[in-house]
Amino acid sequence: MGKKQVVVGVDIGGTNTVFGFVDRDGHILASDKIKTSNYEEPEVFVAALYEKIMVAMPKIGYDIEIIGFGIGAPMGNINKGTIEYPADLPWKGIIPLAEIFKKHTNLPVIVTNDANAAAVGEMIYGGARGMKNFVVITLGTGLGSGFVVDGKLVYGHDGFAGEIGHTAIRPGESNRDCGCGRKGCLETYVSATGIKRTVLKILADKLEPSELRKFSFEELDAKIIHDAAKNGDAIAIRAFEHTGRMLGFKLADVVATTNPEAIFLFGGLALAEDLIFEPTKRYMEQNLLSIYKDKVKLLLSELSTQNAAVLGASSLIWSEKEQ
Repeated sequence: MGKKQVVVGVDIGGTNTVFGFVDRDGHILASDKIKTSNYEEPEVFVAALYEKIMVAMPKIGYDIEIIGFGIGAPMGNINKGTIEYPADLPWKGIIPLAEIFKKHTNLPVIVTNDANAAAVGEMIYGGARGMKNFVVITLGTGLGSGFVVDGKLVYGHDGFAGEIGHTAIRPGESNRDCGCGRKGCLETYVSATGIKRTVLKILADKLEPSELRKFSFEELDAKIIHDAAKNGDAIAIRAFEHTGRMLGFKLADVVATTNPEAIFLFGGLALAEDLIFEPTKRYMEQNLLSIYKDKVKLLLSELSTQNAAVLGASSLIWSEKEQ
């Protein structure tokens, strides 16, 4: 019996980098992760990641053959194999990721935007199967977005189409600094980091008691805020309401631009479910042109937080192999 062919799908996030060995049917045979933020140099990061992949490979339990590496990353450019000026990663400027990776392997390496990878994963293995027009919003350290229009992923002229996380929210409503160097970007509100900033702002402005007051900014995370909101903490609930309001405003613009059948929310913040979905849907509907009202589904990704971008990134290699 021959070796089972697999692709290594990699999802590079601002906090963690997750990888998995994915077969042609979308089964993740094994997975692991490393901490992205531990590596100040991309060359050292890639070396550590490749070593971790090689160490994990024998643990699968039977013979496999890696046929390529599909990588999703913030500001990943599929045309050039680069990551360019990422706001949420420890490296600056233009990082030739595929070129660095190919110092360790002769196999194909494809790099794309992490949210585009999640959109492909949703289309092939998740809730968007059979859909021709949909959007995936990834809510992690930052906010990513992948657009599928008429059955095709939108890349744009330079490979960077669809960065709504770095579009401004309503004028006059935000002066928050963004990691991209601009002010008022949507992800400064709508992301795991953004909701932390919102909580601290509300805590500073209000005197009401909250269990969140005992946490420093470094200790606080989206899950703590989520748990507090479920326990009835008024500050946490208000933070989710405000986050949903900002996202709903922006999604109304997205609907007017692309007319999707559905918008999928993916990532840790999306797991708060009704806490984020209810205000987002309410504010989106309030701001939609009448021809779009009550027509767009707002759905939770059907793939796990770790899986969508890993599966989507892996499918880049499978689709290239079969062309």
